[in-house]
Amino acid sequence: MEANLEQRGLAMKREEINVCVLRVGGTNCDAETKRAFDELGVQAEVVHVNEMVKRRSLLEYNALVFPGGFSYGDYVRAGAIWAKWILAKLGKELKAFVYENRPVLGICNGFQVLVEAGLLPGFEGISPYPEAALATNFPPGYNCRWVYIKHENDVKCVFTRKIPKGKVLRMPVAHSEGRLIFAKEKEKQYLKRLYENDQLVFRYCKKNGVYAEGRFPTNPNGSFHDIVGVCNREGTIFGLMPHPERAFYWWQQPDWTRRARMPQYGDGKLIFESLIEYLVKKF
Repeated sequence: MEANLEQRGLAMKREEINVCVLRVGGTNCDAETKRAFDELGVQAEVVHVNEMVKRRSLLEYNALVFPGGFSYGDYVRAGAIWAKWILAKLGKELKAFVYENRPVLGICNGFQVLVEAGLLPGFEGISPYPEAALATNFPPGYNCRWVYIKHENDVKCVFTRKIPKGKVLRMPVAHSEGRLIFAKEKEKQYLKRLYENDQLVFRYCKKNGVYAEGRFPTNPNGSFHDIVGVCNREGTIFGLMPHPERAFYWWQQPDWTRRARMPQYGDGKLIFESLIEYLVKKF
């Protein structure tokens, strides 16, 4: 399909875009993620990984989403089992998908999977070992709340190109292991690389944009440098702990009953719109 469109010199239409939302035992919000794409006129399909291995190919799709949840019960570490499973069963296809700069989005548990699989932060491409970790929250425990996040990216991340730098968004988090950390001896080095490569995408902040500086509950998990989400060096792989699909419609907002007027859509729509805009232009 890609080659045919390029030969014809035509841009892909929204309705021609095909997004795969993968699922396994324990994932959630795959239906909400699909619904967000459906609302924006894009074809989206929820596919179980067993079905993908037996009858399908990742390369049938223009974009790939790893949704939230607790894949395989999050035994061992959050996202670890699914990461190793997908590398073993679909590693070649996934690498081909990434090398063709097809976008990959990891939401919450999906972000954990991408980190465990070595796809993020991806300083030198796909790493054979995790370069970061999404550790147990501090304070410990499951944390479900709405948070404010500030956009830090210039132009690299294809999932946030419709969001001005410095804009504050509001989305919900719901996780027990969302504290992004690096090895202590590499913290300064890796943070410097995130900034130099324009890979830092969001940081936790207050409503007025002032950074959390690690303070709970503005930073709900103790994440290093208030980091919410990062992208790879090409900007085509993006992971974040908040759920944009749960902040898509006006009626998903926590205060919708107290406000006389609200925009039809929430801030989560901007993530999906940015991806679609990129795909329309790319193809």
